[in-house]
Amino acid sequence: MVEPTPDSETRSRPTGGASDAIPDVEGIEASRGLGPVWTQLAEKRWGPGRGASAVGLLILLLAVGLTGFQLYIALWAGLDARQQRLLHLMLTMVMAFLILPPFKMEGKGGWTVRLLTLALTRARGNTAPAGLLTSLRWVGGIMDVVLIVAAVVVSLYPIAYQAELASRAGAYTETDWLLGVVLIVVLLEATRRAVGLAMVIIVSAFMYYAMAGWMIPGQFGHSGARIERIATQSYLGDGVYGLTLGVVVTFVFVFILFGALLSKTGGGNFFVSLAYVLTGRMVGGPAKGAVLGSAMMGSVSGSAIANVVTTGPFTIPLMRRVGYKRHDAAGIEAAASTGGQVLPPIMGAGAFIMAERIGIPYADIVKVAILPALLYFGVMFLFVDILARKYDIGRDKDEALPRMRTVMRAGWHFLAPLVLLIVLLLNYVSPTQAGLYACGALLVVTVLRWMVTEAVFAVRSGRLRLTRRDLLRLFIDFLEVFVLAARNTLPVSVACAVAGIIVAMVGLTGLGLTLSHVMLTVFAGNLLLTLLMVAVASLIMGMGLPVTASYVVLAVLAVPALEELGLAVIVAHMIVYWYSQDSNVTPPVAFAAFAAAGVAEASPMRSGVSAWKFAKGLYLIPVLMAYTALMALDGPIDDVVVAVASGCVALAASAIAIEGYFLRRTLIGERVGLILAAALVMVAPEWSALFHNALSATVDPGVFVGAGSVLGVVLIGLQVFQHLRDRPRKDDPADAPAKAATLG
Repeated sequence: MVEPTPDSETRSRPTGGASDAIPDVEGIEASRGLGPVWTQLAEKRWGPGRGASAVGLLILLLAVGLTGFQLYIALWAGLDARQQRLLHLMLTMVMAFLILPPFKMEGKGGWTVRLLTLALTRARGNTAPAGLLTSLRWVGGIMDVVLIVAAVVVSLYPIAYQAELASRAGAYTETDWLLGVVLIVVLLEATRRAVGLAMVIIVSAFMYYAMAGWMIPGQFGHSGARIERIATQSYLGDGVYGLTLGVVVTFVFVFILFGALLSKTGGGNFFVSLAYVLTGRMVGGPAKGAVLGSAMMGSVSGSAIANVVTTGPFTIPLMRRVGYKRHDAAGIEAAASTGGQVLPPIMGAGAFIMAERIGIPYADIVKVAILPALLYFGVMFLFVDILARKYDIGRDKDEALPRMRTVMRAGWHFLAPLVLLIVLLLNYVSPTQAGLYACGALLVVTVLRWMVTEAVFAVRSGRLRLTRRDLLRLFIDFLEVFVLAARNTLPVSVACAVAGIIVAMVGLTGLGLTLSHVMLTVFAGNLLLTLLMVAVASLIMGMGLPVTASYVVLAVLAVPALEELGLAVIVAHMIVYWYSQDSNVTPPVAFAAFAAAGVAEASPMRSGVSAWKFAKGLYLIPVLMAYTALMALDGPIDDVVVAVASGCVALAASAIAIEGYFLRRTLIGERVGLILAAALVMVAPEWSALFHNALSATVDPGVFVGAGSVLGVVLIGLQVFQHLRDRPRKDDPADAPAKAATLG
């Protein structure tokens, strides 16, 4: 396939869409020297040899089968919803057991093997066991065969006995609940491999709570549920195969395929190059290019971590070259990639789940998400600019910048599918259809551009440079898109399926209503304290759950309380969705920041702290959503304008106060004033209530918004005025020697 920039010979790492976990292709590059992706995946799991080749072929067949199946149901919807979900999860789990090992042989996750080696060495009198890794691979292989057979059986049973199960709904047999137990065990093992042990522990805790509710005193206690009820509710009820997995099957996979196709054809390189051209001549240009490029790619990839490992290898070295510290470069990349999850058109898988849970068109989610997302990237640009001025980081050299004409000539065709996708979504075309049209358009324009390039070469040189080997390579590239799309589906599909168990347990125990009642009682109906509680809960959930699963759980637990406090349902869901992103940039977890730290060779924790600072809008903008008309697009336009303008002032004041610098070092008194200005704007109704309770005085919240905005503008404007006043004039004779020295 055609790469977007002639300077770039290396391929970008493949990424999926709407995924929450690292695509975990971990060093697997689709290059001619290493062989096809499916072979690399098999060799990484099973080691080199004929067996790995056979497994690789099986992975290819499964990936093509899964992609073909998804395209079939997207185009014709020939099966009912439950059968679609059963077959999708079956293929996904089988691929997970073929690709992901039961335990890592080396590296960070290889502690099991190391402990086993140490124990056997001690038992054999300090003689290291020979062939241990080979033996473990065989044991793991036998385990995988058992798990694959179990996954196929539990998936096909409800399809084979669909009529019988429907006729005795609620009257489940011993076979039903035993197969439900098998499904839970198999799914938890797939989750451990694809997502991590922490999520398995959290899901197990919810199931234990459902069983042991009679042992818990107080409001959180309940009568308890038997294992039979838990198993059948998860298996044959609305648990594993419920709405959450249904959204992945119906909507998300198409965009995962679009992301894989975009990355494989070189779209990631193009967006980064385009952003670099647009911002390279600005102060801190490479960092601003990283923000813009990660925003563009992240808005269609749907995964912060996938976006980091795709764009980070290009953006982080550029930031390092002009003087940004390693951990700051990693933090900027992580925060920008995380922002891509809240920026339309695609956002993340949670946005599609949100639309289905609320029962509104996805286009409405896109429309209300635009302004908050633009504010997020606006404050990120300000942070990057402040950092550049604070540490005297200049612009990149003109000769180092690619030419706009060169970049656009090489990759203009990537804009057409993206524009088509946005137009279709905003015109209320089904997300599935819009994604399919975008995939088709991307494939068509890429092939046409390649054909034109080959034809021009043939006319100019009088010969064809296309060989059979080139055609074979193009066919392999096409198959690799299927494999990458299927591979990148694993974490999001498994996470959404197992999150369905949590949703089922919450419904079974009534935990959502109980927690909502407790929050309203403890916080006495205070919205600000409730928002703080939701933010803390999202961080705790994010330590074990990927972003989408974290949103699903918090939506069940926290949205009812926010609705009770008067927030519109879409605002409540959007707040929870934004807060669920914080595990990407907030220590001690900070998944996206840690991934960026690996690319930048920086300290993971320092990178996490930097990302947490740059992504401050992730915590502040939901407060604006709750207290202002930022999302009231169907309301009076002047209210929206006031909300956006005052929000810009509040966020700018917050950024300057946090960094302690703008055009010069900010004084302590100025920082206090900026914090006060931001607080007056963001929680104006709380100030109004405080005055009413303390002084029995009624003050309209708009007064506090106006006061905070004026205070912020005055303090920021003072620095601008002083900077302009003290800046040397171009015609000042005193500057002539300095200018001559600079030019000389």
